[in-house]
Amino acid sequence: MSEERRVALVRGAFASDLPGVTVGIGDDCAVLERVGEPLVWTVDAQVEHVHFERAWMGLSDIGYRSFMAAASDLAAMGARPVGALWALALPATFSDEDLAALAAGVAEAAREVGVAVVGGNFTRASELGLTTTLLGAAASPVTRQGAAVGDGIWVAGALGLARVGLEACRLGVAGDPALAAAVAAFRRPRARLEAGRVAPRPRAMVDVSDGLALDLSRVAPHALLDEGALLARGGEGLAAMAAAVGLDPIACILHGGEDYALVAASPTALPGFARVGEVTASGGLRVRGPRGEVAVAPRGFDHFGG
Repeated sequence: MSEERRVALVRGAFASDLPGVTVGIGDDCAVLERVGEPLVWTVDAQVEHVHFERAWMGLSDIGYRSFMAAASDLAAMGARPVGALWALALPATFSDEDLAALAAGVAEAAREVGVAVVGGNFTRASELGLTTTLLGAAASPVTRQGAAVGDGIWVAGALGLARVGLEACRLGVAGDPALAAAVAAFRRPRARLEAGRVAPRPRAMVDVSDGLALDLSRVAPHALLDEGALLARGGEGLAAMAAAVGLDPIACILHGGEDYALVAASPTALPGFARVGEVTASGGLRVRGPRGEVAVAPRGFDHFGG
């Protein structure tokens, strides 16, 4: 399939007539109308055998998931999406039908977050790779810095389910109806864009992509979390689903990753968020359970294994 035909196929999958798009897919560059707010940029890469296996999910799910992972970065800064670029590295065996399915998943995610995919790039590779660049805007972007001792730690979204869903896929039991919620959390995560634009603004915020313990350490190196509140963020069925695939639910919450929930530090309550702990002056990350406090190493997914 020629590059021109692939461009035409992808152009047909994405709406480019959204407000603010002057020139969309097909030219050397996209053209967006200037926005009167600070611009927020992010880029996220998803690579086969590192971030996903095609045996675990369909191509539509892979496309959807990769786009939402990038959109979650905008949510973490309280930004609204303005435009997106999509770059693909495609194996030689990738068919027209494969590309159409992949693009359909990305298009579905883009529609859900209300943004146009306005351009991108194709290249040949030995493995499938997707790189999503998102441009956003925020009147007052929220960064990872600014948490203060005594601030509450607040979470929007579920925790731990995606790790259980990943394990279900690895074990070949993703079709078990009892695990459906966890599998959906892994295959079809949602960027918490509306929650990210909460008022009042938190002092600091980050999305949970590498595990709550590691991501929280990027906002507050010292914190005390409540085990019961954490388990509640996983939902009523988390403990049973985790047990079904041989995992500990608290370990899934703290170290699982890819939940794309938001964790924020704020001295006041945040609508749509639940309090799970507080920022402390020392002691590292600790979890308070029925038997007292337990120190937790802030480990999570490390792209380079360090």
